[in-house]
Amino acid sequence: MITRFDKYRIILASRSPRRQQLLRDLGLTFDVVEMDYDETFPDNLQGEEAAIYLAKEKSNSFRNILADNEIVITADTIVWCNNRALGKPVDYQDARRMILELSGNTHEVITGVNLLSSEKEVAFCESTKVTFEKLSDEEIDFYIHEFKPFDKAGAYGIQEWIGIAACSRIEGSYFNVVGLPVQRVYQELMEFIKTK
Repeated sequence: MITRFDKYRIILASRSPRRQQLLRDLGLTFDVVEMDYDETFPDNLQGEEAAIYLAKEKSNSFRNILADNEIVITADTIVWCNNRALGKPVDYQDARRMILELSGNTHEVITGVNLLSSEKEVAFCESTKVTFEKLSDEEIDFYIHEFKPFDKAGAYGIQEWIGIAACSRIEGSYFNVVGLPVQRVYQELMEFIKTK
């Protein structure tokens, strides 16, 4: 079934090693284009709207330059807690503040994904609810010191120590929390090339 993608050049526009690995694990052949993006969104956007907005914005530099056989995948993951987004922490104290907010709480991890070709565009998002048990100051400091989660939305990686030790419940796609809802991406890509 994966051979259906052989006639396309798939481009993943992401510097996230986790997204790259998840697509490799899916068996897709793709090129990586790393670009810097502005990851801010209008204040009036909530949760899923914000994630889709950011994913679509990341596609902008590819508009009107794609060859007929090229498909660009862009994505953005936000951690939505207490009705606001927790982005990537700027420093140790910011990471600590975010994890304290997640501790003993349930939050949503929302990934917006955009598929773009020369002919069309499809955007979608996936949301997963994650519950953390209460973490002590010592546990929070240990995690930040050892794992340095400064490149991750919400200041944590579910696949790391904090996910193993503190995550008591996940409702939805685990891989979405890692950074890309690969099963949904696969389904959407299959549909995308079917109607291309």
